[in-house]
Amino acid sequence: MTDQPALNTGSHDLPVTPALAAYMAGQWAATPLPAEERVPGYPYFPARRAKLAAAFPGERLLVPAGQLKVRSNDCDHRFRPHSAYAHLTGLTGEEQVGHVLVIEPDGEPVLHLRPRSDRAAGSAEFYRDRRYGEFWVGRRADLGEAARLTGLRTAHLDDLPKLLTGSTPTRVLSGVDPALDALTGRPSAAHTLADGQLASALAELRLIKDPWEVEQLQLSVDHTTAGFADVVRALPAALRHHRGERRLEGAFNARARAEGNGTGYETIVASGAHACVLHWIRNDGRLNPSDLLLLDAGVETDTLYTADITRTLPLSGTFTPAQRDLYDLVLAAQDAAIATLRPGASFRDFHRAGMRVIAEGLASWGLLPVSAEEALHEDSGLYRRYTLCGSGHMLGLDVHDCAKARAETYLDGVLEEGMVLTVEPGLYLQPDDLTLPAELRGIGIRIEDDLVITPDGARLMSAALPREAPALESWMATLLS
Repeated sequence: MTDQPALNTGSHDLPVTPALAAYMAGQWAATPLPAEERVPGYPYFPARRAKLAAAFPGERLLVPAGQLKVRSNDCDHRFRPHSAYAHLTGLTGEEQVGHVLVIEPDGEPVLHLRPRSDRAAGSAEFYRDRRYGEFWVGRRADLGEAARLTGLRTAHLDDLPKLLTGSTPTRVLSGVDPALDALTGRPSAAHTLADGQLASALAELRLIKDPWEVEQLQLSVDHTTAGFADVVRALPAALRHHRGERRLEGAFNARARAEGNGTGYETIVASGAHACVLHWIRNDGRLNPSDLLLLDAGVETDTLYTADITRTLPLSGTFTPAQRDLYDLVLAAQDAAIATLRPGASFRDFHRAGMRVIAEGLASWGLLPVSAEEALHEDSGLYRRYTLCGSGHMLGLDVHDCAKARAETYLDGVLEEGMVLTVEPGLYLQPDDLTLPAELRGIGIRIEDDLVITPDGARLMSAALPREAPALESWMATLLS
């Protein structure tokens, strides 16, 4: 379950002589982790695990961190633990590869992990194993240290296969760790329903954020706000570069790595008609001062919570009249959507409110072949030619958080205090759309903000970034002066 039969050494590694092996085996100082160290948010995790265990009494639940994925040849992608594992353990580091949280039928959580190499016992892993060795990828905790960090009972990962040989009813967060899926006979028709119910329960456990999670999300939003300012400051150099979008991507991503774990998703830096591509991440375009720039980005904290903010900026520093009209329509749609947010409101209400404003605006400009009311009818939707996607989603450890939640608890559910979500209406006027006048083709605008539901409404977590066009222009001018 842990290592391959042989150490993960590279094909071009130098051989280790018996003399070197003997020399490497001794005279290493003890390097214990600080005894007082705990995972951030330590007090909040026991209740989460207990709630999950209570949902499946008498069953064993397996929540893996996941495995390394090869990027190319012998190089792996940077590892990030699965969000469900991080949510239940507080462990978020790259050293969590292959680890599994087991919740036993009696409700006791046990963390099965690969502890650091026991050099005293003669293990050569610490300097010979490229994938897991301490000299190659950094230190792991031993069993005792992991127990202190998390408050969990710990066991060696090698003990897991024996544990799973019995007949205890077992559910697995499948599709995350191929080795664990193989060990437990996944995927199979017999397990599909049970595993799907576990995945839904894990997602629904994250729908309402506790106070510590809201703090982490606010921290992410604050770092993201600083990253947006970095992008504006980088505009003069980027406008001169043949791939200006990449220069701006680098400016934001530098902030994300400096202040957090990195970006919460691939940064979208879309200028001109690229902004009409909803998930434009090539970011290889040249910047034209007459165009708009759509920047959709989020910093992921070290605790793995991410922001998700979008601003559409005039690269010249000032909107043209046509750009301003379109921008103000999207802003009005966002304002209408935000006004619906409160406990007890349907999750879909904010999208409906925003789309009504969009449809009415398009109809007033003569861009729809039918009235706004007709376009909004459920058997029509013609306005969606210009605004294809939804207007928001839950936010948390994943940018599209709680995606496995059942529809009745999320998309068809109601908002509750502590939920965190985005509101992001947009207009995407394709460059080849002959239903549009030429001066409007190739313009994409999205305005996206992050909000937490409060007892009587919603708090705009990203309020530090201006949304109104005049304030946006003034903000840019200040940063560029």
